[in-house]
Amino acid sequence: MKIVVASKNPVKMNAARNAFQLCFPEEIEVSGVQVSSDVADQPMSEEETLLGARNRARKAAESNMDGDFYVGIEGGIEILSGRMFAFAWIVVSNGMAEGEARTATFELPPEVSRLVLGGMELGDADDQVFSRQNSKQQNGAVGLLTHDRVTRENFYQQAMVLALIPFLTPELYPPPS
Repeated sequence: MKIVVASKNPVKMNAARNAFQLCFPEEIEVSGVQVSSDVADQPMSEEETLLGARNRARKAAESNMDGDFYVGIEGGIEILSGRMFAFAWIVVSNGMAEGEARTATFELPPEVSRLVLGGMELGDADDQVFSRQNSKQQNGAVGLLTHDRVTRENFYQQAMVLALIPFLTPELYPPPS
C-alpha cells in the first residue's frame, strides 16, 4: 500500500506510516511530496487549518505519485478567551473518498503566543523560546511542552487513525455522489 504524504517532514511521514500500519495488514510504503497548503504559513483558525489540510491532500493526489492514499496534515492555532491553542487537522483521501479528523488541542505559553501574534510561525517561536533548532521536524511544541510524553509524531498518529475510520468501515460511509 502506497501512502503519499503532502510533506517531506519525517515526523509527518512516520506518523502516517505508524497510523496505516495500525489499521491495515498490508506492507506500507510512505513517500513525501512538497506541496503548498494555499493558506497562511501559520493558519490562525480552525477553518483555515482544515482548508490547508484539504488542499495538501488534494495536491498530493494531483502530484502523479500514484498512491493508494494521500495525506494532508496542517497545524494551526486559534485564540479562545484570550488564550492561544494549538492543534492540527488531518485529511486522508483515496482519490474518491476522504476522512478527516482533528488532533487534541493544547494551550501555548504566553511567550510563544506573543511571538506567533507578532507574525512568527509556531515552530520558529518554539525554537526561540526553547533555544532549539528545527523543532517542528522533531518533537514540536507538544513534545517540548510535555517533555516528550506526547511527541508530535504520536500527536498526529492518533488523529490519522481517526481520519481512516471511513476506510476501515466503508459500509457505514457511502461514497460521495
